[in-house]
Amino acid sequence: MVIGFDYGTANCSVAVEREGQFQQLPLAGSEKLLPSMMSAPLRSAVSEWLYRHHGVSYHTAEETALLQQALRANRDEDLPVSAQSVQFGLSALNQYIADPQDVWFVKSPKSFLGAKGLKPQQIAFFDDVVCAMMLHIRQQAELHTQAPIEQAVIGRPVNFQGTGGEDANQQAVGILRRAALRAGFRDVEFQFEPVAAGLEYESRLTRETRVLVVDIGGGTTDCSLLLMGPEWRHKAERSESLLAHSGCRVGGNDLDIMLAYKQLMPLLGAGSPSRSGKALPMLPWWNAIAINDVMAQGDFYSASGGKQLQQMVKDAQHPELVIRLLTLWQEKQSYQLVRSAEQAKIDLSEQSETHCDLGYLDTALELRLSAQTLREAIDSPLQKMLQQVVEVMQQATVQPEVIYLTGGSARSPLLRQALEQLLPDTQIIQGDDFGSVTLGLTRWANTLFA
Repeated sequence: MVIGFDYGTANCSVAVEREGQFQQLPLAGSEKLLPSMMSAPLRSAVSEWLYRHHGVSYHTAEETALLQQALRANRDEDLPVSAQSVQFGLSALNQYIADPQDVWFVKSPKSFLGAKGLKPQQIAFFDDVVCAMMLHIRQQAELHTQAPIEQAVIGRPVNFQGTGGEDANQQAVGILRRAALRAGFRDVEFQFEPVAAGLEYESRLTRETRVLVVDIGGGTTDCSLLLMGPEWRHKAERSESLLAHSGCRVGGNDLDIMLAYKQLMPLLGAGSPSRSGKALPMLPWWNAIAINDVMAQGDFYSASGGKQLQQMVKDAQHPELVIRLLTLWQEKQSYQLVRSAEQAKIDLSEQSETHCDLGYLDTALELRLSAQTLREAIDSPLQKMLQQVVEVMQQATVQPEVIYLTGGSARSPLLRQALEQLLPDTQIIQGDDFGSVTLGLTRWANTLFA
């Protein structure tokens, strides 16, 4: 059977075609979106879980070394790895929040796939992480299709997160391809996510139209100017319909991180002085919430990072604030803090004020946030997102007739207002924020594999 597979930074989703209708499949109960989160008692449990409970192969030297290391680590910790040891989505989040110190947890693993400087064994570990999620999702989907799923078109951004340029993109695609094949898919192809979103919109068009697709995902922003319409709908070769293309490694997660850094971190001592009157170093506060940067998180949660925080508490004029940052380090609450910022961002998309509860860091600690403070905090990443539209318009020789806005972060009224100012005479169509890419990938899968 054929699926479209959106392996997203924030959520994962798959869809199939049934009797001419394209529909997303439930992946967690009745929910069609599986949050891109994963947990285990130890990170080493993932490899043994794949090997012992799902028969996933380990052939290369790096894969074999990783598995052997994992088996030893689990044995040394006297950790029995059961079929339930690895959790996904909200189940993983709940497991982490209940015991953040003793649970390995990762959110948005897609954010790390293009990271520069990954060693072969680190890449092998990300192969396992992605394979585990893809295998779980394929199995959940097959519960509903009642048929093997072996062919998939997987979405990819124009540029993955990372600073390595095209090398980073190829590294990330390589991880996704290997993981998918090890997870049981026989045929795997890729399609740019904004193009896929446009394919879903194209199904409604009755004439050729110039469509600017703006896809604001969790980790990336991608824009494509496309010729779309009935004459293009079933063509497998569409290079002539792609008029311009741009993408950056900034998405909804970056808005959450920046809001946490600008508004929440001062409550943890960011920007406060030392006893000598000099500013305390700011890097620990940034590394604490840079959850999409594996190096930054590694530095923050290292033993030397903990010693630095303990010294900063002693040096601070306001140690009662910096102690909260030390608590975050001790309790491994980076994801929880960024999630608090994310919830505030969501609330402020629909209301002018909200309260951010940080009682898990300090009793009764909370902060009132307004739409204005959100606007000020996220201005920098928002401008980078808009720059992708500017770049597409500079590449193109024609203007779009319509803007198709989609993606998990596309609901922000700030983003819509900014687009209206940038292209004031162009109609904006709001897509299915959490389904356009998946459904478009499924349409493309049916074109390729028919």
